[in-house]
Amino acid sequence: MRVLNKHLRHKWPEALARVGKHVWSSVTPAKERRCLPMRGECEKGTVYLVGAGSGDVELLTLKAARLLMQADAVVYDRLVEDDVLALINPGAERYYVGKSRGHHSVPQAEIGARLVALAQAGKSVVRLKGGDPGVFGRMGEELASLAQANIKARIVPGITAASAAAASMGIPLTDRGHAQQLRFVTAQLCREGGAPDWAALARKDETLVFYMGLSKVEAICQSLRQAGLPDDWPVMLVANASQPEQRSLLGTLESMPAKLAANPLPSPCLIVVGSVVRMVEQSPAAHSAGIVETIDPA
Repeated sequence: MRVLNKHLRHKWPEALARVGKHVWSSVTPAKERRCLPMRGECEKGTVYLVGAGSGDVELLTLKAARLLMQADAVVYDRLVEDDVLALINPGAERYYVGKSRGHHSVPQAEIGARLVALAQAGKSVVRLKGGDPGVFGRMGEELASLAQANIKARIVPGITAASAAAASMGIPLTDRGHAQQLRFVTAQLCREGGAPDWAALARKDETLVFYMGLSKVEAICQSLRQAGLPDDWPVMLVANASQPEQRSLLGTLESMPAKLAANPLPSPCLIVVGSVVRMVEQSPAAHSAGIVETIDPA
């Protein structure tokens, strides 16, 4: 009888474990098998910078959901949906620090101070931000406040609005035949003389996604045209991406300002520029959702 070598002997326990798991799953009712792989604890004196995703609660990460259920205090933004807030531990303290265009209900410095105070009081804290905290979310400023006070911080990424908008419209953000580059651009001028380098952005081999640019659509379209992109270059606007109230507009750099004026969209709204936008017209997902129009109806 052939003797098993050392490698195979070590593999037997793994194989038996896999077989046992398969047998258990085949004989156990599906309802009893459903459980999410939650592990870990929300540490006292620690601030977790958590991305709430694009709004659809089912797009929230498992880690974000666990932390919301465990945290002693949650400091949250305007763009966090009620379904996500419903996951917060009922006994947790809640602090709303939402901002909207032209109105900051709580100054950024005060938000940082509150995070520090809560952590220094020995609480586990979730700082809940819409989308991904590291994409135009002022996360750097809050990390700096925490570091200055020697507070431990952990980052939990979320699905950013650009990914959610493209997915909901049934298109990729990049494609070998359309875009080899992807750029996220803030439409807000964060510093004096901080206008984008339009000449560098006016490329046909990339996708541009402008955040926080609903009030600047005309300026963006005009600047890209002046920098060299053609008048018929595709543009897509998506408001409330991934949510039931999602709305969209398709057009070109030339036509979009007038289309938006005739069909106003709410904030938050993303501006996607690039030839990948043309793929919406052939997208089965977009057609089945009834959200497709032609880029140039004329």
